Amino acid sequence: MIGPQVLTLQIDSDLFALPVARVQEILDLAPFLKVPHWPTHLLGVIDVRGTGVAVVDLRLLLGLAPKPDDAATRLVVLRLDTPRGPLGIALKTERVLEVTELDGPKQDPLPETGMADGVSRFVAGLGRRDGKLVAMLDLDGMFDAETLDQAQGAKAA
Repeated sequence: MIGPQVLTLQIDSDLFALPVARVQEILDLAPFLKVPHWPTHLLGVIDVRGTGVAVVDLRLLLGLAPKPDDAATRLVVLRLDTPRGPLGIALKTERVLEVTELDGPKQDPLPETGMADGVSRFVAGLGRRDGKLVAMLDLDGMFDAETLDQAQGAKAA
């Protein structure tokens, strides 16, 4: 049985996936306006078709060390549904692979590790593609209220 359609991303050697239905578009990395006093993972604001969209560094959001941008770096513009209405956020990621389907409809939960609950808020579950593990990013859980408030402010700009 075929699983959900996803956009796969690569960070280092790890595979991540986002639901295709939440992806608006994929852009080449473009200059962005840096906003003072924003958290480190919020890089700034870009203009996407006349709307200010906050740029979030996925590596930094996940707690990974920064990495220099290269020709494969992309911005994945996502649509989030928030209590204040729809919101666009651009995830900066080092490599976009493909739109594909997971090997099956079943997602496994993350194994219990005894780590703080905050670690698991980024991953909704584990799927498989061609036998390799793929971490399904939890778009509804990965952005805290402060990030959403600041991103909402970028939209108004």
